[in-house]
Amino acid sequence: MRAAERYDLPIRPVFFRGFTLVVLAFLVAPALIVIPVSFSSGTIIAFPLPGFSTHWYAEAIASSKWRSAVVNSAIIGGSAAALATFVGTLGALGINRLTHGARTSVLLLAVFPLMVPIVIVALSGYLAMAEVGLNNTYWSAILLHAMLGVPFVTLSVLSALEGFDPKLWLAATSLGARPVTAFHRVMLPIILPGVITGAVFALAVSLDEVVVASFVTAPTQHTIPLTMFSGIKENTGPIVTAVATLLLVVSALLLFTVELLRRRFERLSARPEHLA
Repeated sequence: MRAAERYDLPIRPVFFRGFTLVVLAFLVAPALIVIPVSFSSGTIIAFPLPGFSTHWYAEAIASSKWRSAVVNSAIIGGSAAALATFVGTLGALGINRLTHGARTSVLLLAVFPLMVPIVIVALSGYLAMAEVGLNNTYWSAILLHAMLGVPFVTLSVLSALEGFDPKLWLAATSLGARPVTAFHRVMLPIILPGVITGAVFALAVSLDEVVVASFVTAPTQHTIPLTMFSGIKENTGPIVTAVATLLLVVSALLLFTVELLRRRFERLSARPEHLA
């Protein structure tokens, strides 16, 4: 059934599709403009291009500064995503067991980092990390980036738990399975797409974060976004757009992964007997 007919919208399907395409173009086009600029043969960021060249990609790969930024992003982003996934999954399991009123209150606290301006989060994190002696360390960035990723994991896992039948848990425990075994063998396979989706978003948040990283990391620990921001201020040329294009590719791969997981989750929810 067509979307316009499904919701009884007072517009023709052709206009509905056209408007959708315009909105998508408005959202995506500003990000895609960096792709042609990254192939510029000039020394400054300019459009239209003075010529075509892959020089800036080669320079980004050969640069020790950018390689260091990639390593830092991998360490901080990977560790933050793992920690956020662990904490967010446990939090979602706990929230799911609460009554409706308590669940709403605790869920609001869990997503609180998303509602606070990022500058306040960065400043508060800086003061807290300085108080315990962790400022200008990898741990400070990992802990704060994990804090920003936990809400995404929590919401994703809670959504996945909506498709979990509690009778499966009761059946496993009544047959002698310990809670850890029941979780590992029965619940986790069903909610795994939600867990991984949350982990992907937590990783994406860390790879995109600039403000917190600028407050709590040392110069030798700058991540890719922070190095890009510094490069724009210093006018280092189209090398920044080359790195941005590579990040867009990574983001597209992450979105593709999330979509695959969503479809797998729908199949598992519709046919749970395949989990055995």
